[in-house]
Amino acid sequence: MENRVIQLNQAEFRQASKNGGKYVLYWAQANRRVDSNQGFAFAVELANRHDLPLLFYEGLTCSYLHANDRLHTFLLKGVPETQARAEQLGAGYVFHLRRRKSDPDDAFYRVAADAAAVVTDDFPSFVSRDYNHSVPAKLSIPYYAVDSSCIVPMAYFQQREYAAYTIRPKIHRVLDECLQPVKLPRLRHRWSLPPPALHTGVTVDQIPSLVASCEIDHSVPVSSEYHGGRREAESRLHHFLKENLKRYARLNREPSARATSGLSPYLHFGCISPLEIALAVKNYAAEHKLMADEFLEELIVRRELAFNFARFTKKLDSLSNLPEWARTTLAKHARDRRDPVYTREQLESAQTYDRLWNAAQTELLTRGTIHGYYRMYWGKKIIEWSPTHEEALAAMIDLHDRYALDGRDPNTYTNILWCFGLHDRPWKERPIFGMVRYMSLDGMRRKTAVEAYIQQVCPDDRQPEPVQGSLL
Repeated sequence: MENRVIQLNQAEFRQASKNGGKYVLYWAQANRRVDSNQGFAFAVELANRHDLPLLFYEGLTCSYLHANDRLHTFLLKGVPETQARAEQLGAGYVFHLRRRKSDPDDAFYRVAADAAAVVTDDFPSFVSRDYNHSVPAKLSIPYYAVDSSCIVPMAYFQQREYAAYTIRPKIHRVLDECLQPVKLPRLRHRWSLPPPALHTGVTVDQIPSLVASCEIDHSVPVSSEYHGGRREAESRLHHFLKENLKRYARLNREPSARATSGLSPYLHFGCISPLEIALAVKNYAAEHKLMADEFLEELIVRRELAFNFARFTKKLDSLSNLPEWARTTLAKHARDRRDPVYTREQLESAQTYDRLWNAAQTELLTRGTIHGYYRMYWGKKIIEWSPTHEEALAAMIDLHDRYALDGRDPNTYTNILWCFGLHDRPWKERPIFGMVRYMSLDGMRRKTAVEAYIQQVCPDDRQPEPVQGSLL
């Protein structure tokens, strides 16, 4: 657990007594699983050390930004599995669904009232980041945050890294010692208390009605491709090992080949850990004499570069985070003419002249993800078609927050800002982009099977008349 656990307040452990702590509380904010979870393992150790049972708590509120049917349904699908696995290990389990904005927003504090200590997830974006900043000082018990999201702990790095080439050697120096399975102790005290009164029972059959009862955006439909939960994540990992790992190095940048793992939503919602994915891939590759270096580079080096960026950045949605050369060149070209310019509504509804871009946006609208390579192109075109660089950034983040199952994540902010020059280098100067890398449709056609992808995502596409947008 070295470099993974930090106590975020100075409170002392509430010892068991008549008015003392009744259990250790694990609050699953980002890593909603018991398997391969260093935070849950630390909570078990803490409970055993103080001869207490353990309560696993997770909640879902209606008030987070862009709360909608897609995000709610994906998260709720995992609840029955998590409950069953936690109880099988001897932990208690409580889930709370806050349905209306007028409902009390104090479920965590009510559950923590009888706890001896709180253990939660160290996650550097979205609401977890805000809660871990504001909640600890309000408690009279210890509040521990544990990094269960990275293979090499985020705290191992003392500063923000400039690019993959600076973080890569530091990761590889300690990678072997970090690539070890999580040891989960046996809980010595099984949960025997009744569930707290605020518990919301969830079965798979109930999920549509539960979602319908929530005061959220019901206009964003459930993903056509991804279904939440631990079992689904394990199934996708198994499929990737059997079918796609052997193709990954050759075809991972060919979206129509569908050779990637499809695990980004499950990593974001904590259904599965990067550590168990890396171990499974490494072991399968060794057994079947396959090369896995390129996949592990993306899973470990590139992903953990994003977490490093998020950890050391106060405001993740700002162009001020760009390297100086990128800020300078974008400022120089801030007033360049854009032609055409599309409104946010035109972008959201995939109404541009570019059939490939429309297909990528449609993939986001229907599946809840965009293939990583085309997401680069998707972002670059939004820069080209937006009135300002700042409006382009806001549009990309808004669309991801609303539709992406792997949005609101360190990877999201890093990949979006990469479109503006983050973790990249200067290129040939051109209008609007300056020296920031440019990507063209002709380049996509040379490197990928554009028409095959369009037909997969938009089978009824018949090369419609281009929508020109408004002109500046």
